[in-house]
Amino acid sequence: MSTDLGADRLLAEVVDQTGLDDFGDPSFRDGLDAFTAAFADAAANDIGRAVAEAQITSALRGRLLIEDWWARHPELGQERIEAPVFIVGVSRSGTTALSHLLACDPGNRSLLGWEASEPVPPPQLATYGTDPRFEAARANEWGLLHELNPGLAAMHHDPPDMPVECLVVMTQHFVSLSLSLMFPVPDYTRWVQTVDHTPVYRHHERVLKLLQSGGVRGRWTLKSPEHALALDALVARYPDARFVVTHRDPVACVASAANMGRAFADTFAAPRPGPEHGEVWSEVLVGMGNGLVDYRERNGDSRFVDVAYADLTADPVGTVRAIYDGLDEELSPLAEDAVRAHAAVAVQHRHGRHEYRADDLGIDRAALDERFAAYRRRFADHLA
Repeated sequence: MSTDLGADRLLAEVVDQTGLDDFGDPSFRDGLDAFTAAFADAAANDIGRAVAEAQITSALRGRLLIEDWWARHPELGQERIEAPVFIVGVSRSGTTALSHLLACDPGNRSLLGWEASEPVPPPQLATYGTDPRFEAARANEWGLLHELNPGLAAMHHDPPDMPVECLVVMTQHFVSLSLSLMFPVPDYTRWVQTVDHTPVYRHHERVLKLLQSGGVRGRWTLKSPEHALALDALVARYPDARFVVTHRDPVACVASAANMGRAFADTFAAPRPGPEHGEVWSEVLVGMGNGLVDYRERNGDSRFVDVAYADLTADPVGTVRAIYDGLDEELSPLAEDAVRAHAAVAVQHRHGRHEYRADDLGIDRAALDERFAAYRRRFADHLA
């Protein structure tokens, strides 16, 4: 079977299916070409190839529908995304758990998976909880991926009523580490780390404006570790953005990320040695750590609140209170009760324990600590 995904073919098929041909900013093609070129060397199996084609088709279809909606609703240009809060941090440092806790506050506007992947038409306030797309997501919560590899739930799970990473939207511009996680595409992963994120954040903002235009509003509370790689571009798009940064032992983060990457890759492609995954994800997470250090050394800490993983797991409600204090926001009694109720249910390892060994992934603690030296020095108080 050919390893060429046939980007031109997929583009033509989506145009034919939708009757639309405006994909918006043409720079999306840079990422599409980078991904498809890297995928040719992924040794994907039949399922992996089918999943990759489905990912590309969904992203392209989403772009067409988003651009068409904007063309027919120019009033979207008057929408404003005000003071969004972004959860960032090195991958596997607790960003997902924290995003779920903050989503419990009804004053926050989260990004759910179904609306991120299918934002057109924008959800309506009166029917947000019963939208057919939401119902379909609930019915397919575990889906094909967990059927293929049930162990993935112990590593990461996004319930349909909880936030997803901004990567779902960023995949529509093909600048997304989500693709790097699902498939063994190290050349693409390195490309994502160096490419200018300005265009993808422009697309990101267009999607948020579209989504809130239906009346489901609030303080956008978003998350992705990838943002740590491109904070200058993100702040240029969202000048009043604020950040909550999670911190955990970087060696544990790298080992966890690399093992999760290996689990996804082995599902969709011929297995590769653990150290290959260890090196790729070491590079990515070192880049995230250095991105946080560099930006804050140049711009200060005024828009940042830091959270220790140990505090988040030991006292989630108290950690949320501290975050609100740091953001100069009020945590209402209703919101605090909701956070407490969620924390009581969403306990660690409820879907199983994610087991991994750094040695199996070629990770040497002393060498990796040295690569994270700047990050460790800058955030030592949150890594104790």
